[in-house]
Amino acid sequence: MTTARPPLIELAGVNKHFGELHVLQDIDLVVGRGEVVVVIGPSGSGKSTLCRAINRLETVESGRISIDGRPMPQEGRALAALRAEVGMVFQSFNLFAHRTVLDNVTLAQTKVRRRSRADAERRGLDLLDRVGLAALADRYPAQLSGGQQQRVAIARALAMDPKALLFDEPTSALDPETITEVLDVMRGLARDGMTMVVVTHEMGFARASADRVVFMADGRIVEDRPPEEFFAAPRSARARDFLAKILQH
Repeated sequence: MTTARPPLIELAGVNKHFGELHVLQDIDLVVGRGEVVVVIGPSGSGKSTLCRAINRLETVESGRISIDGRPMPQEGRALAALRAEVGMVFQSFNLFAHRTVLDNVTLAQTKVRRRSRADAERRGLDLLDRVGLAALADRYPAQLSGGQQQRVAIARALAMDPKALLFDEPTSALDPETITEVLDVMRGLARDGMTMVVVTHEMGFARASADRVVFMADGRIVEDRPPEEFFAAPRSARARDFLAKILQH
């Protein structure tokens, strides 16, 4: 499925192997500017590998990946610069344990974006307020709940003013009561027009906030459709079987 919006993320003929395992098989995907694409599928389908390949945390053997019309660089400063345009929020929060919440949100701003400490702190506090954590700016990650740490991670990604955000199972490591606070922040970003690729098992988020649902199985994109169509009448047996299992819980 193509998007009517100007393309921001483009993958064409992308292949990736882990040894004998062909984890991404001829992946073609276009994500338009301001679009929210939710990637779902059974474990081992290639979802997280696809997400990580978009900003080259995983290398690919063949195919083309471009961001805003520019091919993804192989390495070096050009790759670091382009990664700053595509923020990543991981399943594990990856915060610096020995730095405060505010330091975690300002560090990359000063190192990569070359902002002054004062400007970075102002931006950081604004974003911590946006995710509901401005009052905890001086705390350390260990003093926060998992949901609070993930919201800090989202604020840190936003602080780089990215063109797009990638979410790799952002709620799967959280307690059930803290999942909602993270999803609320993500819903707000979707409403504000942030381009997002979200790998998740949260079907409620997919139904309510996605422009498109991409269903993967065995390293391939099996379906790529608007959520109301996909959930009402999946076309493939694989998708029907997956939904039957996951929607029972």
